[in-house]
Amino acid sequence: MTLLSRGIAWIGLYLAVAVIPLLFAVLGHSGPGRGFLTEFSVALGFIGLSMMGMQFALVARFQTAAKPFGEDALVQFHREISYVALAFILAHPILLQVAGIDIVGLLNLAQAPWRARFAVTSTVLLLVLVATSIWRRRMKIRYEVWQVLHGAVSVLVVTFALAHVFLVGYYVDDAWKKWLWAIMTCALIFLLLWVRVVRPIMRLRQPWKIESVVHERGDAVTLTMVPIGHQGFRFEPGQFGWLTVDRSPFSVTSHPFSFSSSAENGTAISMTIKSLGDFTSTVGTISPGTPAYLDGPHGVFTPDRNDGPGFILIAGGVGITPMMSILRTMADRRDNRPYLLFYASNSLDDITFDEELIELKLRLNLTIVHILRTPPADWTGEQGFLDRDVLARHLPDHHERLQYFVCGPGPMLDAIENALTELGVPAPHLHTERFIFV
Repeated sequence: MTLLSRGIAWIGLYLAVAVIPLLFAVLGHSGPGRGFLTEFSVALGFIGLSMMGMQFALVARFQTAAKPFGEDALVQFHREISYVALAFILAHPILLQVAGIDIVGLLNLAQAPWRARFAVTSTVLLLVLVATSIWRRRMKIRYEVWQVLHGAVSVLVVTFALAHVFLVGYYVDDAWKKWLWAIMTCALIFLLLWVRVVRPIMRLRQPWKIESVVHERGDAVTLTMVPIGHQGFRFEPGQFGWLTVDRSPFSVTSHPFSFSSSAENGTAISMTIKSLGDFTSTVGTISPGTPAYLDGPHGVFTPDRNDGPGFILIAGGVGITPMMSILRTMADRRDNRPYLLFYASNSLDDITFDEELIELKLRLNLTIVHILRTPPADWTGEQGFLDRDVLARHLPDHHERLQYFVCGPGPMLDAIENALTELGVPAPHLHTERFIFV
């Protein structure tokens, strides 16, 4: 089965699961009709609840499910579809109020029945969940604290919503329907156990240690890790993993970083991490020998899965990390296809791997275009922002045949995607990596 077919199959499965609770409700229901608005509001509530349950699956790091899309795309979908689920769930009580049912009166939790208390609590927690995700940085919530909060509140949202459904009982009064809801609840529990118990046990059996800590230009640090008592794992250039340092693999907090080392480099694996706050600002203080755990490899951002006659690599800031893995790997493989690297940096001092990139030009058919936002007075290269004009000046003839890999800040990715589309690059040849997991 092709990746396209797998992707279509997974999308179909998602849609099917989203409407299954609604089918459960209407099949065999013999109760009196309650009007269109009431029934429609219940339908939206059921679908919204199902979508909230599936949020756990989207971030469970199932590589089979992520392979057709990329894990960053799944996480982005997880973020966007949460707004749709929220809209469905909020529409449920609003439509009930419009239909003549006194929902406002049920907000008095001191006198409201337990089914209403659970519904209100679930909705309020859902709003807290979404708000803390959107405005985490503005609220100055540390990433580690947010991860714990996000996971715990998510479980409570779904738990209270399920309690509301069972206490209302209008559409789950048949025994077989209760069994089906129980099966779906067990599936949710399985996802939680998979992420928080099974996967950590697997990582516990495959520990790593920090072999070296190297400070790079551009306020970045390269951590190199080696496996302890096992063979490690193979990865493809451009992929990433989730890193846990000096903590148990059962710890809630782990961090996603691209591999920067060559995929041909045996068992040692490197990650280059730029100081951007929270955990990343402490990476430089890690000592060699510190225990670590790696969950990987993840991602489809790799030339190994997108072959072509040549490659255009476009990096902004720390987005150079997966590009270095690609270039190092291809140099070790003695690949003679052309590579063109666009590398946008704030200044000369921010060009991470500058010296090694010069050396890689001797081992690869590599052309490098640096773009500096604040160049020195004697700079003769590109300056300002990496935009359509810069790309057009340096892209080769027949550039639409090449494969494009773009990694960097979100606004840059959006601009580059639009520019490359205007320059005639086909969508299947354009690959982006967005490390926006919060």
